[in-house]
Amino acid sequence: MINHLILALRAFKQHAIFIVAALLLWSVARVLMLCFYYSERVTAVDGVATVLVQGVRFDVMTAGILVILPILVTLLLAPIKAVWPLLQRLLSGYFIAAFALVLFIELSTPSFISQFDVRPNILFVEYLKYPKEVIAMLTKAYTLDLVVAAVVVPFLSFCVWYFLRRCYSPQAPSFLGFVMAGPFILVVVLLVIRSSTGHRPANPSVVAFSSDLMVNSLALNSFYSVLWAIYSAKKDNKGTFAYGSMSEAEIIQSVKQEMYIADEHFTDATLPTLHRQTPRIKRDRPLNLVIILQESLGAEFVGSLGGLPLTPNIDALANEGLWFERFYATGTRSVRGIEAVITGFVPTPAQSVVKLQKSQRNFFTIAELLKMQGYSTTFIYGGESHFDNMRSFFMGNGFSHIIEEKDYKNPIFKGSWGVSDEDLLNKADEYFSEQGDKPFFSLVFSSSNHTPFEYPDNTIEQYDAEKGTVNNAVKYADYAVGQFIAKAKKSNYWNNTLFVIVADHNSRVYGSDLVPIERFHIPCLIVGADTQAMRYTKVASQIDLVPTLLSQMGIESEHPAVGRDLLRDDLVAVPGRAMMQYNDTQAYLEDDKAVIFQRGQKPELYNYVLAGEANSHERKLMQRTEHDAVNDEIFINKALAFSLWGALAYDAQSYRLPTQVLPAP
Repeated sequence: MINHLILALRAFKQHAIFIVAALLLWSVARVLMLCFYYSERVTAVDGVATVLVQGVRFDVMTAGILVILPILVTLLLAPIKAVWPLLQRLLSGYFIAAFALVLFIELSTPSFISQFDVRPNILFVEYLKYPKEVIAMLTKAYTLDLVVAAVVVPFLSFCVWYFLRRCYSPQAPSFLGFVMAGPFILVVVLLVIRSSTGHRPANPSVVAFSSDLMVNSLALNSFYSVLWAIYSAKKDNKGTFAYGSMSEAEIIQSVKQEMYIADEHFTDATLPTLHRQTPRIKRDRPLNLVIILQESLGAEFVGSLGGLPLTPNIDALANEGLWFERFYATGTRSVRGIEAVITGFVPTPAQSVVKLQKSQRNFFTIAELLKMQGYSTTFIYGGESHFDNMRSFFMGNGFSHIIEEKDYKNPIFKGSWGVSDEDLLNKADEYFSEQGDKPFFSLVFSSSNHTPFEYPDNTIEQYDAEKGTVNNAVKYADYAVGQFIAKAKKSNYWNNTLFVIVADHNSRVYGSDLVPIERFHIPCLIVGADTQAMRYTKVASQIDLVPTLLSQMGIESEHPAVGRDLLRDDLVAVPGRAMMQYNDTQAYLEDDKAVIFQRGQKPELYNYVLAGEANSHERKLMQRTEHDAVNDEIFINKALAFSLWGALAYDAQSYRLPTQVLPAP
């Protein structure tokens, strides 16, 4: 009987070798990151022991997840003598493929963290949908990483295969041995995967021990973080998670109250936020609108916002129009910026509405509203408009025409993400000049300031000696904007057009705060037509653009956007506010006070204050030491209402115009 048991256990030698190899890989990778990459941030939160201990826990869990299927297959098929030789080879193939995948994701981790300040997550998977753009970006911006992966992955995979091959046995294990060993092995592996005696299995919230999300993520391994992201995304698509609970009536009441719209201006109980907006400025002919959405332009690159001197043209224009000094993006991706700027929709823990199924038709956008008022509506882009589902969303929600990469003849320069910003804005100028007296709206989306930071030679005086850097790309993007505005001022459309220059998000959002709010700080400028020079100093959000622009254009309208017309005289004393989504975390900022929501945890209140260094323009979150229980509860509930309202409005399909009729169920 002992011999039968020994033979049965030997059938799992390949499984054991894979587990050891995977655990060694994850442990070595984590130690290297702790020692050479992120030691200061880890020691700043006294996290070395936690990261290492919890790291082993999650590594063992992940190994269990990866071997559970091979274990079940082995238990079922190994006692069949005719199948045993083939089964051993199939198991080797599986383990080599699994190890190569785990290794590749781990090798990708430092580059991913450098960009997104967290271990690989759902973005790692989403980018795989666009192989053309991603391959071009990787080969140009991450050449060394690819070379290292091309050498290391085959070499270490071969080493694992060598040891797996040595485990082959001509003698199949007996059924009796599996009857004895099988239940024990299954129970152990399932307990390892669960890794908890509580009501729920262990998950990433276990390692949420500090306010630095990147450090917390180091306690995971990158295969697990990707796997968890995929699981969470599928679960969230069925019904996105919430940061708390509140009745539907309370949510709607709170959101409407913060819009500062008189009750009589709300027009439809079934579309709770639908309201009439009377513009501040009366015009015989409403203005055209051009929104130039700047890729990845954070405040730290903008001289007028206390950043590097990389945007001389935008800095000069800041003195000619309405310049926002504390303007914040709602997220860290382009689709999140598009969502806020074009629809005025609040950020949610789910994907942007640009990608969600229910919002592909009959979802409010400023394009739909203006199209109904006789405007020509166009999306102008230098790349392929299918990226991030933009084409589908735009064409289903008010955009009549799309200009994309294939529409540029003989461009000045073409890079990984399409034609250059000069080509883009030259095409925009050409298109606007052809419109004559017909009113038009265009969203012009730049791409030159995107990894791998490609732009034409001999156009700018480089800030960095090396060409392909974010600083140089920002400077080139600003150069292209300057060239365009100079042309526009001499054009037949300048006096009748409102121009908005606004970033979609920052190039890289990172930091030790739960939500690094300062990295959501972006430039926003409204210029053109009769716009007067003005500095707006209160907190403002991308979601405020839709009502502010409609009012400035002189548009009488009815729409569901919950942002505010920031220039209303009656809102002078009302504090500004902004909402920011950062992975599974959300911040609600009102002047210098913030509440942070984390998945499955209680909200935390902070003060948002200047960092303290001499001449510093940056701010940081500081835990509040004084509390006013009543006002704190009001503030938290207000923020919670906005965090819940997006999912509520999306699910009910109530964020639309009254003329957008939903199809019968």
